[in-house]
Amino acid sequence: MSARRVGSPIAVILMLGVGWLTVVPTSGQVRAVPSQSKDASTKSWSPPLTPDGHPDFQGVWMNNSATPLERPKELEGRQFLTDEEVATLKNRAARFRDNDSDFAGGDNLYLAALSGVEKYKSPVATGGADAGADREFENRTALIMDPPDGKVPFTPDGRRRQAEAVATRARPAPEGPEDLPNDLRCLTFGVPRLGGNAAGYNSYFQIVQTPSYVVLFGEVIHDARVIPLDGRPHVPSAVRSLHGDSRGRWEGRTLVIDTTNFSPKSYFQGSSENLHLIERFTRSTADTIDYEITVSDPRAWTRPWTAMVHLKQSSDRMFEYACHEGNDRTVTDMLLAARAAEKAASEVPANPK
Repeated sequence: MSARRVGSPIAVILMLGVGWLTVVPTSGQVRAVPSQSKDASTKSWSPPLTPDGHPDFQGVWMNNSATPLERPKELEGRQFLTDEEVATLKNRAARFRDNDSDFAGGDNLYLAALSGVEKYKSPVATGGADAGADREFENRTALIMDPPDGKVPFTPDGRRRQAEAVATRARPAPEGPEDLPNDLRCLTFGVPRLGGNAAGYNSYFQIVQTPSYVVLFGEVIHDARVIPLDGRPHVPSAVRSLHGDSRGRWEGRTLVIDTTNFSPKSYFQGSSENLHLIERFTRSTADTIDYEITVSDPRAWTRPWTAMVHLKQSSDRMFEYACHEGNDRTVTDMLLAARAAEKAASEVPANPK
């Protein structure tokens, strides 16, 4: 279980960086190495059911995966690593815990282990390596399953929007709170929560079911999605919200959630208000949910793309995440810092001619 950071209002700002590859491919061919061996008992396993006969997803689940959203350039053409290579990455990640490395959230832990660096240093965070060193490594080299290259298929506009979002987070200089991302304003971490700091750091959420609704309650910023299962249509297209408008249905043992009507202020990997999200929850083992998302937005991406995360059941409880719009120091401190930087720049004397 990873070390938890509860009640913190400070968003961890993550920047990606990777050096040279030192996990050497064994061949030029992609070799399918299963992420888990499945014996006869696993194959015959059936999920517990709720009183109305549907698979029971209730409880607390977490995303502790170290697998990056996109396949690193050094692993192009390789969908899977060997078991030996996975063991190497695990050992390197454990080394960060013991040598006073900085906190490596999101994809950073995997990329740092892949590069072979002795010690991980972050430009925006210090200390706290224990919070990421026990993340779960697997044979897959990317969460993205389709396209096969494991990359987000950006359009030029989508890539521009994504680059602007990354730059804003790395060096924010807001005129006012509206210039900050939704999570730094303590509004929402967004839907879906995937990539970036979605894994390891406050990555817990709780599922509650009734015959007519399912509730997905996120640990961060007390996000709660109340999703009807009664077949009602989506609200009119003029009605928009940060989490979109979600409708659920059952397809056999899989819970499918269809979400449209996102706000222009919503954001996911370069998306616009045209974002269409399909989420699939399938309980594959007693302690695992296969969480699969497929997203489409012709403005942001050239084609729909799909990613999958293994969510693990947890006996931990979720506590209040003390991040509420209007009473959080993060926004105040960022605005004060921006004004101080502007003042300092205005006081620099002009170069003499």
